[in-house]
Amino acid sequence: MLRRWPGATAAALITLVTLGLIAVDLTDAAARRWWADRAFATDVVAGILVVLITVLVVDQVVRVRQLKDRAQVMAAQAAILMLQAGRARQSVSAAMNTSGDRDAALDEVRIYMTILSISAPVLIDARVSRTFLEQAQRLGAELARGLASGVKASGETSTASDSRLEDSFQRLRSASTPLLELLTAEQRSAAGGRESQ
Repeated sequence: MLRRWPGATAAALITLVTLGLIAVDLTDAAARRWWADRAFATDVVAGILVVLITVLVVDQVVRVRQLKDRAQVMAAQAAILMLQAGRARQSVSAAMNTSGDRDAALDEVRIYMTILSISAPVLIDARVSRTFLEQAQRLGAELARGLASGVKASGETSTASDSRLEDSFQRLRSASTPLLELLTAEQRSAAGGRESQ
């Protein structure tokens, strides 16, 4: 979002400056005479303003179109990431509660982090997908924390870690909802769809 706003702000600012100059030209005879006496300067300023408005507006239209075109790709990446997030969460949760294989959980987390790294450049461009990406990174941190905690002797500590992990996963699931709505049921199924866990 930060990368898109300067262009939109610049387009709005240039448009306002142009409208202001038009208003001054229509209402102030002295300003109109000043510009009339300087024909070359008037033509240069008018030409620059028209080019700036055209370039900035076209740039914004192209950016919006690109985001719409990439929406399906973002949604597919989100579906794939959600599938692996569910697998990693289950494996880490089982390892924290001593019923699972810690090495298998480590492999699932590695796969999750790899998919997350690959997906990041695609997901960072739009506000909704960036929110999903941030939640995915938080889940990655909770998965790593759960693995680092190892097998807990205290059921209380394990329960707290498991609760944080589950909460982080549910936040990721909520953040994925607007992205996954862009996919058909068949596309969600092909990409792994929503984890039902």
